[in-house]
Amino acid sequence: MLPRIGISVGDLAGIGPEIIYKTFLDARLLKFCTPVVYGTATALFDDFPVAQGAEPLTFRQVRAAQDIALGKHNAVTCWEDDFALTPGQPSEASGRAARQSLLAAARDLKAGLLDAMVTAPISKENTQADDFRYPGHTEFLTSFFEARESLMLLVSEDLRVATATGHIPLKDVSARVTPALLTTKLRILLHSLQHDFGILKPRVAVLGLNPHAGENGLLGTEEADTVTPVLRQLQDEGHLVYGPYPADGYFGTGQFRQFDATLSLYHDQGLIPFKTLAFERGVNFTAGLSAIRTSPDHGTAYGLAGQYKADETSFREALYLACDLVRRRKEQLQTK
Repeated sequence: MLPRIGISVGDLAGIGPEIIYKTFLDARLLKFCTPVVYGTATALFDDFPVAQGAEPLTFRQVRAAQDIALGKHNAVTCWEDDFALTPGQPSEASGRAARQSLLAAARDLKAGLLDAMVTAPISKENTQADDFRYPGHTEFLTSFFEARESLMLLVSEDLRVATATGHIPLKDVSARVTPALLTTKLRILLHSLQHDFGILKPRVAVLGLNPHAGENGLLGTEEADTVTPVLRQLQDEGHLVYGPYPADGYFGTGQFRQFDATLSLYHDQGLIPFKTLAFERGVNFTAGLSAIRTSPDHGTAYGLAGQYKADETSFREALYLACDLVRRRKEQLQTK
């Protein structure tokens, strides 16, 4: 059966609806998956242009995921209210719609009505509410699926970069990177590389926290005190984990190509080089969950909203990866 991929629409004042619309203009995608958009299709897509002589993109609007049609474009109603939107200007209404879409898709994914979820970008600030206090998708889904920990893993064709810490202030990173956290994140990464990406004996590099990976203690001791002991422990267990490497030289010389994945210790340390090297095709995958969630590796891009200039490539790649991960996990179950 084609995988059922739930799609949350993100902040409607951003480019989420546009990149979803542009992706599914290619009808060939229906050979790979059954898309289920969470939102009112007419409100989301009716204002986008239709090429001369082409048929407009249409979705079957249903009340519940139990009513979707396999191999068709589907949309599940998440809100009844009509509200005005101005492209590029987030509002209380656009934040509420983003929450409603995300929560509805997550509930159906947890209930087994979907096989995976692709999330369009949200504004972390505009999505906050009394019943939604999470700094991002990753933290919400980790809590929602009751995982002890998860891992932000950025994926492209020849580059995988994970982050040991996520959306936290830089001043808090050193205290947060403990041996226990680092061990947990590395175990999640190794397991995902094996079971989600089919790499039997993955090679993983870990970056240092300080400039020049601490310069033998001259520029910081986190590498010697925390990173190196964890690596030795995992090496003793037979895992191919190496480091700590100075981040600048590691990416600048292309050393990352010698490894199946890289674990950075904080958000920007990993995401800046990843987005520099793979911005248009990069995908964010939340490893460590019982469910599959991917997303494009960019944000709401309010400055592009309403101009029909947004590039949908990253969203399309997120959809492809979600389908691949569904297939691989099913193959894993069949071989057990």
